[in-house]
Amino acid sequence: MERRLTKPVVTVVVIVALLGAAIFYGAYHLLKRTEPFALGEHCEVTTPEGTLDLDIEQAQIAATIAAVATRRRLPERALQIAYVTAIQESKLANLPYGDRDSVGVFQQRPSQGWGTSEQLQDPVYATRKFFAALEKVKGYRTLPLHEAAQAVQRSADGSAYADHEHNARILAAAFGGRVPQAVHCWYPPSDEPVQPRPEAARKQLVRALGSDTAKRGWLVAVWYVTHAQKYGLREVRYDGVTWTAASGHDGWRKDTKPVATVQIA
Repeated sequence: MERRLTKPVVTVVVIVALLGAAIFYGAYHLLKRTEPFALGEHCEVTTPEGTLDLDIEQAQIAATIAAVATRRRLPERALQIAYVTAIQESKLANLPYGDRDSVGVFQQRPSQGWGTSEQLQDPVYATRKFFAALEKVKGYRTLPLHEAAQAVQRSADGSAYADHEHNARILAAAFGGRVPQAVHCWYPPSDEPVQPRPEAARKQLVRALGSDTAKRGWLVAVWYVTHAQKYGLREVRYDGVTWTAASGHDGWRKDTKPVATVQIA
């Protein structure tokens, strides 16, 4: 015998379904809002080509590679080549180990004349060595990214660099400063107060970028944001917007007092 649901039962079913949907909707959006905190220390990179999530070390290394490239007056394509290499070799991490005697961001080998192990674990030094080798590659500006990377690295499988070309373009546009407000980072609140060290931050930036930092705009702003936790920086201001450590997950916010050059505190 076919049984039909009575109106009260149908009503209860509908109410339960609606409540379930409401709970799911609310939980979803709550998780979206708290996602940055769940990720802990983190950076987000957003350009018209897409969005990437990086941990703090990856973001710092990406910013340093861009600074060194700019100091050498290299084109954005050189920066893309460096990124496909660094992503493939170390996932943008400063590794103290690797295949045989390889170390550092680009997994360069002391035995092959790149430098000492200690030197190659300095991202500024390692990046300088990479670009010096890249500049010797004939026609690197027009070569496919993975072929240019392979010409420098001489890896066992140079085709693997091609897997990272899309991400490299996103990183180069953001960290090179071509796309404004493309990078923001957030950190969990510290239990102990951190003394800001802006002069130490400036000194390290100059080491990578050179003394002409005033004209570098968003590249400089992004470098400071990615290094804010390390140097205890509370805010970075530039081009009518401000990033603050206290609300870093909200990204760049409109500044009531726009500044023409990057300011940190």
